[in-house]
Amino acid sequence: MDSSEFYGFLANRASIRSYSGDALEPEALAYILSCASTAPSAGNLESWDVVVVTDPEQRNQLAEAALEQAHVNEAPTVLVVCANYVRAMSRYGDRGILYALCDASIAATYMMLGAHARGLSSCWTGVFDDDDVRTVLGLPQHIRPLVLLTVGPGEQTTGMTARLPVEEHVHLDSW
Repeated sequence: MDSSEFYGFLANRASIRSYSGDALEPEALAYILSCASTAPSAGNLESWDVVVVTDPEQRNQLAEAALEQAHVNEAPTVLVVCANYVRAMSRYGDRGILYALCDASIAATYMMLGAHARGLSSCWTGVFDDDDVRTVLGLPQHIRPLVLLTVGPGEQTTGMTARLPVEEHVHLDSW
């Protein structure tokens, strides 16, 4: 893949909130999770974990925890990507909290791009009540849910929504 193809791949990904309801093929899920395992991480500690949620009742409870966002319930799979504080703090102390959040974010991004590479739709969902998600999934206290990544066959999109010019984000040598 050349740089033009790569940019096109990225630009054609979009957040999709409408799913067909068809379950993910096991091979597709394995591929998406394998993509996450290639993500860079602080100290190569891979301070992230994921809970794969396919059970309709659990997806419904997650949707409730996500302020009634219907797509969380409608997607056939929700990948709840979590930061594992203990794994990162074992080497980096309190700074490990930040590194675990970064590791989980990068892993979730790789999962999202892996889904896109398989022709699947996804939506990064970050608005939810942490404690409600923790209760639904029985997460231990050192695990923080960071992303509810909905994944499945979805409606087609025209690609990326309008963005700020890159110049709005870039500062050369100083602010």
